Amino acid sequence: MAKLKTAYFCQSCGSQYSQWMGQCKNCGEWNTLVEEVVEKTSSKTPPFSKSKQHVINIVEVEAIEEPRIKTPSEELNRVLGGGIVLGSVTLIGGEPGIGKSTLLLQLALKMKKKVFYVSGEESASQIKMRADRLTDVQNPKCFLYTETSLEKILHEAKKLEPDFVIIDSIQTLQSQLIESSPGTVSQIRECSNEIIKYAKENNVPVFLVGHITKDGQIAGPKVLEHMVDVVLNFDGDRNHLFRLLRANKNRFGSTAEIGIYEMVSQGLKEIKNPSEILITKKFEELSGNSVAVTLEGNRPMLLEIQALVSTAVYGTPQRSCTGFDAKRLNMLLAVLEKRAGFQLGSKDVFLNITGGIKTDDPALDLAVIASILSSNEDIAISEHFCFAGEIGLSGEIRPVAQVEQRITEAEKLGYETIFVSNLNKIAKRKHGIKIEEVSKIEDFHERLF
Repeated sequence: MAKLKTAYFCQSCGSQYSQWMGQCKNCGEWNTLVEEVVEKTSSKTPPFSKSKQHVINIVEVEAIEEPRIKTPSEELNRVLGGGIVLGSVTLIGGEPGIGKSTLLLQLALKMKKKVFYVSGEESASQIKMRADRLTDVQNPKCFLYTETSLEKILHEAKKLEPDFVIIDSIQTLQSQLIESSPGTVSQIRECSNEIIKYAKENNVPVFLVGHITKDGQIAGPKVLEHMVDVVLNFDGDRNHLFRLLRANKNRFGSTAEIGIYEMVSQGLKEIKNPSEILITKKFEELSGNSVAVTLEGNRPMLLEIQALVSTAVYGTPQRSCTGFDAKRLNMLLAVLEKRAGFQLGSKDVFLNITGGIKTDDPALDLAVIASILSSNEDIAISEHFCFAGEIGLSGEIRPVAQVEQRITEAEKLGYETIFVSNLNKIAKRKHGIKIEEVSKIEDFHERLF
């Protein structure tokens, strides 16, 4: 006979308490504790299972390459490390309307596998309408099931025996063993645990769609991200076309790769060479524009940096940036004024990274400095110049990682000169691009203009 017990769970971090309190001691959030009924079974499990596993030396373990399913999306294959591993559970999160369901539905329609698509948020007719809009070629082995009961979903999955399962979303599922509403911590924990168990026992890969909180974290207990094999984050600005797919966790590959998509009327389109799309090359007569060679994971790409420096209309100068860290912008402006002697304290500074791309690569510093100086002096930067360097607090230009890859990417796109730190160790080979090595902001300013 099961014994019911009431507990309080934090809806932010998943911590459990025996009584209600105003603030969660673990994460510090206020008014996030919700009472839930959890079920404790009275049956006692044996302390040790009767399996034949034994202790083995790591030297004796034979490494076996995990079998993978290649998807029609090369960008997704890149992020996953070569494809979907059999029996793996992948959690994908992102803002509402960013394209999570669109990405997975495109995957289900284009894969030549038996796909079991479970939706707890949309009806079958809504999914069909979206499928007709996305592609003309549809997978005859794609089966839809609109249900939120975990037991019914697992029953149909075992009966159908699919090659691939998509569940949209984990927050809508509800297990009969837990007496609480869908989306609560206990429901998400129980449902995800049963789904992972199904995936491992039947060697079937499962994709879970997860909602996120206002802070950008995946909603539900943090243990959910620990339980799954892969955690993907799908982000971007809904006002722009580009979407970035990143792996925050990957047990079968690197987390350094990213996938880039463009949102069009027919769904998500893969971007093979993002640099050619993000760079306009039409700003030869405009001041404040420069090109930065950044690195997203192991993938080099070029971004256009725009800056506008003008006299402050109000007493306090404005500092505004899009796609760049505002605190880092303030630091760079302070370095320009204190170390290099440029009077920017009474100027409004606006900074923008085109295309809606957000990045925290410190190699953008040199391009940001170039754009600010160009706009301040109203002198245009040559469209054949690009930049890759970090700025230190003493005004020095510091080296950046994987500079050879950045130089190769700039050379491939036809740039004639790249500005880097003189501390970078560059291989002594014949480059098709001129490499300007600079050490200080003053030296950089003289060579640039």
